[in-house]
Formats: sequence, structure tokens, C-alpha cells
Amino acid sequence: MKAEPSKTKSTALTIPENRLAGSISCMNCGTELKGPFCYYCGQPDKNFMRFFPVLLRELLEDTLDFDSRFTRTLKPLLFKPGKLTRDYLDGKRFRYVPPLRLYIFSSIAFFFLAAILAADAIKITGDQDGEDQVVTGIHIGEDSQQEIKEVLEKVENLDPELAADLEQDIREATEEPESDDSFNFNGEPWDRETNPVVVPLMPQWVNEWVNNEIEESPAKGKEIEANPDLIKDKVFDVLPVTMFVLLPIVALLFKFWYLFAKKFYVEHLIFALHNHSFIFVALLITMLLGTFAGWREPSEEGPVTTTIEWVNVAIWCWIPVYLLVSLKRVYQQGWAMTLAKYSLIGLSYMMLLAFATAFVALLSFVLL
Repeated sequence: MKAEPSKTKSTALTIPENRLAGSISCMNCGTELKGPFCYYCGQPDKNFMRFFPVLLRELLEDTLDFDSRFTRTLKPLLFKPGKLTRDYLDGKRFRYVPPLRLYIFSSIAFFFLAAILAADAIKITGDQDGEDQVVTGIHIGEDSQQEIKEVLEKVENLDPELAADLEQDIREATEEPESDDSFNFNGEPWDRETNPVVVPLMPQWVNEWVNNEIEESPAKGKEIEANPDLIKDKVFDVLPVTMFVLLPIVALLFKFWYLFAKKFYVEHLIFALHNHSFIFVALLITMLLGTFAGWREPSEEGPVTTTIEWVNVAIWCWIPVYLLVSLKRVYQQGWAMTLAKYSLIGLSYMMLLAFATAFVALLSFVLL
């Protein structure tokens, strides 16, 4: 006679009893069950053969469960420096969002909102049709030109020299300055045939690529001047990938400065994931607050704008303090040593970030 399956008390981290199938053994591998999950293959003992509205409701519950897991992660992420990393290294992992998933979610949300706000900042509403235009110079319509001509004729009757000076000033204001697109190399103007750029110790295809980019750069510059969205789109295409690739290098920085801390490389990587996730979420909050203030008070004056400005100042002050305290909590060294390494790591990170920024700008220009 088969024994009845033991009923487990449902908690926030298990499956409620009304959603269990009540099986004695796992329907996937046949292992005897001692709870809502198979300890051998991990398949949950859930009953899916029910009415569709019930399954739809449980799907939403699962989504809310994920959200509650995210909210459990969000509090220590923002207000308890180093706790997520410390708990993860101590084995307390199931209650929080995994570090890599947290980083991907926060970075995608940040760069998505930043791209939208950057697009709104570049565009300038111009003509009566409501089309977005970019102001590139001073243009005078035919009616205005006729009026200026009539005024100059009247001034000329009174003072010919003054009229000549005014006409010269108007001409200089309306003419677009000539741009010098020449590129000098070895003290002489660049020429693909007579004076090309040659990078030492590089293969021929690299030198050809460099000269191709130099040749196409004036045309790309004019395209960017006519439509700044082109370079903005490329920057936001390249920047998220660059920051993700940068993470292993940042972990190497921690590994170098904590060489004798007896920690594996992956521990430094988890710490870098958590800290970058915090920075992305903090900057995301500042952008959302700024957008809300601009929506409530377009004049940028009022109690809402003032309050949000002070909150943003507090967030910007909290970011470096958070990074310092997280370094102290995770690596558990004295304050003097932590402050010294914090300064050295910060300087190294700023240099790395400057290099990454230059790389993103160059790559975005090349990919146009």
C-alpha cells in the first residue's frame, strides 16, 4: 500500500499546496518525492491540468513572485553596501536576483531611458509643421532680404560708408564659415597616394582601413552635423556592450589590488556586478526624478523641482560613500587600508573609463 505524500507547509520560497500535483514520485525521473521539488532532477510537482483562467492567474502570481524577489534585492542593493555580495559569497543566494541577471536588467533599463532622454535633448522643434529640425546657421528668407535691401538703400542715401559697413556685417553673419577638412600627417597634408598614414608593425589591411576612415571622415562629419541622432544612436549601440566587456577588466583591478586577500577571481567579478548594478539603478532613479520634475514643472521652478534636486544631490553624494562602505564590508580590511585601495582603484577605474569612452566615440564614428 502506497503511502500518502507528505504535505509540506507552503512558504514564500516553495509552491503553495493547492498548486501541487500530489505525486508520490517525480513524473520526470521517477525519484521518490520528499517535497514540492524533485531533489534529483529539480522538476517541481506542479499540476498544469486545470482551467486556463487558473493557469493564467498563477502565471501572474509567478511574475509577482519574481517582482517580490527583485524588491527583496532592491533594498540591500540601494541601502546596504556590500550586503548582496557578502550574502552571495556566504551562500545566501536564492532570496535575491542573481548578480548577472541583476546587472543585465539594470543596465538595459538605464541605457534605454538614457537613449530616449538623449534623443529628446538633441531635437529642436522648428517649423510650423512640427517637424524636428537642427539649427545649423542663420537663414534669411526672401521677404526679410527685401526689407534689409530697402533699409540699406535708405541708409545709403544718408551715409554711404555706414551702409557699406552694415552690408558687410550682414554678409559675414549670414555666410557659413568654410571648414578646413584637411588632415596633416608628418607635417604635410594627408594624401592616400603620396602621404598615407602608415602604422608601424601593423599588417597592410590595418593601414588600408585607417586611410579609408581618414578619407571618409569629412563626409561623416557633415552627416553628423546635419543629423546628430546618427552618432547618438551608434553610441548607445556600442556603449552597453562596451560596459559589459569592461566588467572582467574591472574584476581584474580588484584582483590586482587585493592580490593577497585569498579570493577567487569570480568573487571580484560578483562584487563588480553588484556595484555596477547599484550605479545603474541610482542613475536611473535620478533620470526618472528629473523627468518627473520636468513634466510637473516645465518652468523648472517650484517645490517639486527643488525637492527632486536635493534628492538627486543626496544620491550623487551617496554613490561614492556606498562604494567605499561596500569595499570595506566585502574585503573586511581596516579603514586606512580600505581608503588607500579605494583611492587607487578609483583612479585606475577612471583611467579605464576614459579609455573606454574614447573607444566608444571612435568606434561609433567608424560604424557610421
